Amino acid sequence: MGPLQGVKVIEFAGIGPGPMCAMLLADMGATVLRIDRSTEVDLGQRRPPRYNLLLRSRKAIRLDLKRDAAVALALELVERADALLEGFRPGVMERLGLGPDVCLARNPRLAYGRMTGWGQEGPLAAAAGHDLNYLALSGALGAIGRKGGPPTPPLNLVADYGGGALYLAFGLLAAVLHARSTGTGQVVDAAMVDGVASLMTSVYGLHGAGTFKAERGSNVTDSGAYFYDVYQCADGQWISIAPIEGRFHAELLRRLEIDPQAIGAQWDSAHWPQARAVLAARFLTRTRDAWCSLLEGTDVCFAPVLSLEEAPRHPHLRARGTFIDIDGVVQPAPAPRFSRTPAAVPESAERALDATPAQALAGWLDAEEIAALTAAGTLAA
Repeated sequence: MGPLQGVKVIEFAGIGPGPMCAMLLADMGATVLRIDRSTEVDLGQRRPPRYNLLLRSRKAIRLDLKRDAAVALALELVERADALLEGFRPGVMERLGLGPDVCLARNPRLAYGRMTGWGQEGPLAAAAGHDLNYLALSGALGAIGRKGGPPTPPLNLVADYGGGALYLAFGLLAAVLHARSTGTGQVVDAAMVDGVASLMTSVYGLHGAGTFKAERGSNVTDSGAYFYDVYQCADGQWISIAPIEGRFHAELLRRLEIDPQAIGAQWDSAHWPQARAVLAARFLTRTRDAWCSLLEGTDVCFAPVLSLEEAPRHPHLRARGTFIDIDGVVQPAPAPRFSRTPAAVPESAERALDATPAQALAGWLDAEEIAALTAAGTLAA
């Protein structure tokens, strides 16, 4: 099941964007084998395995890569893989004897994916960092926030998962396609700071043209415009509106029974504070559910601001199956969707972690090899 059936990937366990990238590939049908560290990294967010959703859809083995036998096994698996992904600091894989030169010598068709924050070279390459830092350096964080307020962290979605996991998955698949047509593998250097900068391409174009102001909260899509923002309702809940196009904006005013003269010209920013005050007062007159009844499904570009508990229950998301229940845990379904090769229902992380080394390595090594590795102590339960 899934369009990536037949693609084999080795994942060297990491945190955040690496596991997300591996999950995306596994959700789409790739056979992904995770090589876990001999000891776990504690980020202070321990939880039962079934809630570690980024580990779904793939099995794992635990190897002590400081042992020669474990490195030899890892290289044997690399020989059978289409792609590899790792998220260590530059130089770590080389010190383990698993750098790209060694792996590509063993498997010249390999797509060798490297996930870092700052990239494989540059003044900051060896420094530690997290999502927020990559947003900050790329210019993205400085552009996010309310007017007069501080830069606002948008969860760790943009750098870790948008600029990191998605770009590495895209890069790996591009390299696999190239290898299949040429027989030649290569290294994919996916730096989160590069990915975030790439996501900002349109904004940098607008800024260069002089149509995107540097001051936060002063542009159309950064809460500067009254017609692209959130508003509080009578019950304290929130709704969002985004009628950028003129006809959608006119439809909003018609449904809110607001005289356009009270708003002023939509694209004259001098009128925006007055218009915001008018809309804010109107939205405070009804509850969120009442506004949903009036505006949802129309061309005013409207949606309620839902909580994490509410979103999976929304009728539209229920109809599409955007969220699924796996072993009692509600979680996002695989995306995107394919008409001819739909993804299978993901295997829960808990079930995947319960797999024995022999089950994890099925399809990679034969039974005799697995038994010998187990007897030698290279494979641990």
